[in-house]
Amino acid sequence: MTIGLEGETAVTPRAAAIDVAAERARTAGTAGRHYFNAAGASLVSDGVLAAMIGHLRLEQRIGGYEAANLMVDEVAAVYAAAATLLGAAPNEIAFFDSATTGLRAVFDALRLGEGDTIIAPRSSYVSQALRLLAMRRYDGVRLVIIPTDETGAMDLQALEAALVSARGRTVISSVHIPTSSGLVEPVVAIGALARRYGALTVLDATQSVGHLDIDVSLLDCDALVTTGRKYLRGPRGTGLLYLRTGVLSGLGGWAPDVRGSMWTSAEEWTMDGTARQLETWEASVASRLGLGVAMREALERGMVATESYLVDYGTRLREGLAMIDGVEITDPLASPSGLVTFTVEGIASKQVSAQLREASIDSISVPASHAQWDLGTRGLASVVRVSPHVYNDVDDRDVLLERVAHIATGAATR
Repeated sequence: MTIGLEGETAVTPRAAAIDVAAERARTAGTAGRHYFNAAGASLVSDGVLAAMIGHLRLEQRIGGYEAANLMVDEVAAVYAAAATLLGAAPNEIAFFDSATTGLRAVFDALRLGEGDTIIAPRSSYVSQALRLLAMRRYDGVRLVIIPTDETGAMDLQALEAALVSARGRTVISSVHIPTSSGLVEPVVAIGALARRYGALTVLDATQSVGHLDIDVSLLDCDALVTTGRKYLRGPRGTGLLYLRTGVLSGLGGWAPDVRGSMWTSAEEWTMDGTARQLETWEASVASRLGLGVAMREALERGMVATESYLVDYGTRLREGLAMIDGVEITDPLASPSGLVTFTVEGIASKQVSAQLREASIDSISVPASHAQWDLGTRGLASVVRVSPHVYNDVDDRDVLLERVAHIATGAATR
């Protein structure tokens, strides 16, 4: 069975600007597979792998410290690439081993406590949500979860009401695109409301950086975290933080480290005034260089073109899946992204994903335990998530839709 979509050639000019064949040619992982798990961990390019292996071989020959000393300019270029990608300054960038570590570092440094308020959306990821719940339980922070509106996005009227009634220092723990759906939260409006009421905004952009065109000045956020392994197509064990200059002024370092601090006397130290005050000394230089290559490739490809291609691809996936009996799209209305979620009637999402994998189609099942405020609230035990990238072509989409139709037909005849 082949699922055909009307208007297949009617792609937008920006979507057509991506050279998918070239992306596939430099991505060895596309051979023999239909990979739809960019929201988990994308396929890295040959260039990313070469940069990492090259540095590891250098470390093998001359030692880790000596190899790092030779790469000072190259590592500085990684900060510059991240700054360009996000519309920030290099001194507003810090690197970590994950987005979760970056979030933890920011919230630790803010030192919120009794009388302070954190506001969060229902779209919060499990690691983010558990961190906020722990701050409420152990630090006495007031936590307010904002309901959704009729589109499934954060209700802006409810957010404003929460900001009006907030006590103490107030932080909005925002999300751009969640793990559990293709929802795109109204982050520009959220940032504007935060600024109006004097709140800080810490944005989880793990599913949007490398996916959507990002400019932190337009988002008006105070901090943004993302991971390297997802839509940036970088290696695992990498993450980065944007921290607006001055956000931590006067708070002092929560966990000073030799990377961002100078021990000046027996009982005194000074802190780096940049985002790097939150970094630690130890890091994988090879992984950081690989991430730098991935970000430069994203910049060369163009984020406007990338966003257009992925949003168009996601739209066509939803259209195709909606045509299959027994399949329900579980994305909210406010979902103009490439990330797509669905269920198949009569079969658990984990089993759907397993059957797709048997056909060399990579997806993932997202359980409610990863998004209780979202999936749990909506009564969904789990969803199948497919997340394409620029190396996915029309054939990938057709194979996916055909296989889902086959699975749904089998489930219906049991």
